[in-house]
Formats: sequence, C-alpha cells, structure tokens
Amino acid sequence: MLTVEQVMAANKANIETLFGLTSKAFEGVEKLVELNMTASRAALAEASSQAQSILSVKDAQELLALQSALFQPLAEKTVSYSRHLYDIASATNAEFGKAFEDQAADAQKKFVGLVDNAAKNAPAGSETAVAVMKSAVAAANNALESIQKSVKQATELAESNFNAVATNAVSAGKPAARKR
Repeated sequence: MLTVEQVMAANKANIETLFGLTSKAFEGVEKLVELNMTASRAALAEASSQAQSILSVKDAQELLALQSALFQPLAEKTVSYSRHLYDIASATNAEFGKAFEDQAADAQKKFVGLVDNAAKNAPAGSETAVAVMKSAVAAANNALESIQKSVKQATELAESNFNAVATNAVSAGKPAARKR
C-alpha cells in the first residue's frame, strides 16, 4: 500500500520532470529561433551582396559565371542549415527520451517492489501466481529494453542516412555548379 508521503513524493517528482521537459522544449525553440534569425541575417546580407554583383555584370558570359559561383555556396548553406536544424531536434528529442527512460526505469523499480511486497504478504499456496506475476514483469521489462534498443538503432540509422544524403547533396552540387 502506498503511503501519503510516497504519493506526494511521486507527484513532486512528476511535476519536476514536467517543468524540466518544458524548459528543454523552450530551449529547443530558442535555438530554432536563433538559427532562423542567423540564417535570415546571412541570407539578407548575401542577397544584398549578390544584387551588387549582378548590377556590376558587363555581359551574359560574366552573368553565367556569377550564377555558377553562387550555386555551390547555396547548396552548402542549405545542407548546413538542415544539419543545425537536425541537431537541435535530435538534442531536444534525446532529452525527452532520457526523461522517458528514467521515468520508465523508476516505474519498473516501484512495480517490482510492489510485486515483491505482495509476494511476501501473499497467503500460503499462492507461490505459483506470484511466480507468474514475476515472470510477466520480467518479460515486460525485457520487451521495454528491446524497444529502447530498437529506437536507439533506428535513430542512429536515421542520422547516418541524413549525413549520407547531406554529403551527396553537396557533392552533387559541385559538378552542377562547374557545368554552368
């Protein structure tokens, strides 16, 4: 049986977790706003510079050369922006995942404690039911660990794929820029 102190401690821990996650979510939003502001400033400055360059072009061949020179940095900046965006999302997601894992581990520990306590106070002859309950708890714990491992592997694979696509995008942009 849970005591009032245990319930109050659990509620306090849940509230602290909620405020911690809310704070992490706001940090992620702040980083995203900062990234967008930085990218917007850079784009505005670059647009101004490019406009000045275009106004100083003397012939069509020079214009084509200028366009070619502008294409590659644009591809690289797009990949860099996407990378930063991905890093912000990954970091925020990792914080939420860690909090979930911590909460799940704590809940598992408490549940195992309740099962053990119930087993100690169980009437004679209920050993089989207690063993079945402990087996079910162990199976659930193993399933949760497997899911957590699968999620981590999927995340690592997604990051690897993202890096490969980003590298290919920049590499593909180089020949296209040279052809013009």
